[in-house]
Amino acid sequence: MIKAAILTVSDSCAEGRREDVSGRTIEDLLSAQGFEIHPRRIVADEREAIAREMIYFSDEAGVDIVLTTGGTGLGPRDVTPEATASVCGRMVPGLCEIMRFCGWQSTRNAVLSRATAGIRGSTVIINLPGSPRGASESLQIILDLLPHAVKMLRGGGH
Repeated sequence: MIKAAILTVSDSCAEGRREDVSGRTIEDLLSAQGFEIHPRRIVADEREAIAREMIYFSDEAGVDIVLTTGGTGLGPRDVTPEATASVCGRMVPGLCEIMRFCGWQSTRNAVLSRATAGIRGSTVIINLPGSPRGASESLQIILDLLPHAVKMLRGGGH
């Protein structure tokens, strides 16, 4: 079974001013596919705090996949891609490239996403958009690739 963690990056959710709909949407999609879900976490748009949570999920909780939602746009506090790059030893650009490419067909704004994906140890970390629709559509684009990615990280072949 694949163990996944969901990290919502949002000032308003962290302050309790807004419900974490995107995180719940991601959890529902993963659960329906048989993923084991680690308890979701929410963090404010602070690079160090985001990185700390990613390190926790990867190094301490030992999850296979960390999916973030939020903080991938062009706003001044959108720093999730930078936090991801700072904790990953290797990057996996194709995942977010295909999300942007396919997302373009739903909304032209998809190309403005700065989402990234990488590997920390034996954990894949993938940034998803912050909107529930964007998170759902993006995850559905790559969902079938995740079991194979985890298998490869565990030493399985191509």
